[in-house]
Amino acid sequence: MIEAPPSPKMSAEPPLVSDNSSPMIAVRSLQKKIGQQEILRGVDLKISSGETLAIIGRSGGGKSVLLKHMVGLMEPDSGEIWIQGQNIIGMNERQLGAIRKKVGILFQGGALFDSMTVEDNIAFPLREAGERDRKVLRSKVSEMLEVMEMEGQEDKMPETLSGGMKKRVGLARAIIRRPSCVLYDEPTAGLDPVVADSINRLIRRLQQRFGMTSVVVTHDMKSAFDVADRIAYLHEGRIYFNGTANQLQQSSDPLIQDFLLGRSDGRRRLTSIACSLEGETRSSEPSLTLRKSAARSTINIQDEPARARFGIQSRHFCFCRAGDVRRAGRAIRQAG
Repeated sequence: MIEAPPSPKMSAEPPLVSDNSSPMIAVRSLQKKIGQQEILRGVDLKISSGETLAIIGRSGGGKSVLLKHMVGLMEPDSGEIWIQGQNIIGMNERQLGAIRKKVGILFQGGALFDSMTVEDNIAFPLREAGERDRKVLRSKVSEMLEVMEMEGQEDKMPETLSGGMKKRVGLARAIIRRPSCVLYDEPTAGLDPVVADSINRLIRRLQQRFGMTSVVVTHDMKSAFDVADRIAYLHEGRIYFNGTANQLQQSSDPLIQDFLLGRSDGRRRLTSIACSLEGETRSSEPSLTLRKSAARSTINIQDEPARARFGIQSRHFCFCRAGDVRRAGRAIRQAG
């Protein structure tokens, strides 16, 4: 369990570049409803040139929806998205095509064309842009394979590649036109820890080698801490936290701690059951006895040398260990 020391609530972004520098990406009051569900409820976010931002949040919380808005794959109900000083909302496909030259995206799973070789998959954006010189295509693909540490793999088909290799090919395709920014949608999802770590190292290497701005959507906290200069926590359609990894870990906010610890709201409520504490106990395995009366049920938790008595009533609240709560619940059910 992470025991983060208390810290003041963070809402402002730590300045990573000077104030007079325009952001690479600016999201302003973005709202999106899908069906009857509000996915984005007024997202505000700035991403500076050259930084790596991780966007974290619960599954189904709108992280990938936000990412797709950033590259013009979805249209918001209201709000603005600015890419290098241009508002992309309302742009036609030709205008968006020019924006997408500046922004590459790595989809979950890599999204490779099954009928194409590794080389043809990587070269696809160049061919779409009109490049036909075979030597130029080969040279640029070879450079990308070297960056991805995949030399000699150009003739393989996607079906022969591992999950990590598919992600690398997808990333090579996303950056072959040297975009200013790369968007990563769950880059380590479905990968074992060793392969996930290699993807994290690759993200850092690209930022260092090419100075690319990176936006990493993830629920993998190790990945977020490994790659990010800054972390934004998307909660219920809004940016709830925006700060450094250290600030996130030190936050005493219950919602943030629940997310970091992988703890549901219900589990947090269970660990704060109504109880009154007399004396002191810190035994890892206290013994339990139950005495019933007309007024209330009393659980005696005994341990050597200290003893404690928990009288469960709705007006008494204190924090108890989850293990104590489970044992108390079993004792109540058995006596009932």
